[in-house]
Amino acid sequence: MTTKSLSVEQQEELLNVLKERFEKNMHRHENVRWVKVQEKLEENPKKLWSLYEMERTEGEPDVILYDEDNEEYIFCDCSKESPKGRRSVCYDREALDARKKNKPETSAMDMATEMGIELLTEEEYRELQKLEHFDLKTSSWVKTPADIRELGGAIFCDYRYGRVFMYHNGADSYYAARGFRGSLRV
Repeated sequence: MTTKSLSVEQQEELLNVLKERFEKNMHRHENVRWVKVQEKLEENPKKLWSLYEMERTEGEPDVILYDEDNEEYIFCDCSKESPKGRRSVCYDREALDARKKNKPETSAMDMATEMGIELLTEEEYRELQKLEHFDLKTSSWVKTPADIRELGGAIFCDYRYGRVFMYHNGADSYYAARGFRGSLRV
């Protein structure tokens, strides 16, 4: 999809999917009302397109927080495992360009930028895990601090043994069980 806009039918279908997920998972957003979320989404078609991309890549986006100061709803990928349509990617363009052979199709940072979303930080990832446990079998790249990235590394997280673990790897590495989770402010 290159136009970054949705047809009326796509919008309606996506809003129905998001509403159903929202209502099934009230523990993620106890004091948020769907009608207000939908109003914000309908006012922001580009954000709706980004949510469509999150859904298309199997991220199962849902509202996890309302930022009162900025009057924004924060959506995050809530698929049980790292989104299937965003796995087997290295960390960023620099890492992708540095690979001599067996290059993945793209990078997590490039894909997130194209989708109009942000990779979670380690802190955001840990907060997400307080809502329910994710990445029990997979792992997810998270936004890597500049000092680590400058040394060629990148960080990723997962949930094992009752806690969140943060690890490091070469930014050019990629695995079938590692993708990334994103967030979107609407």
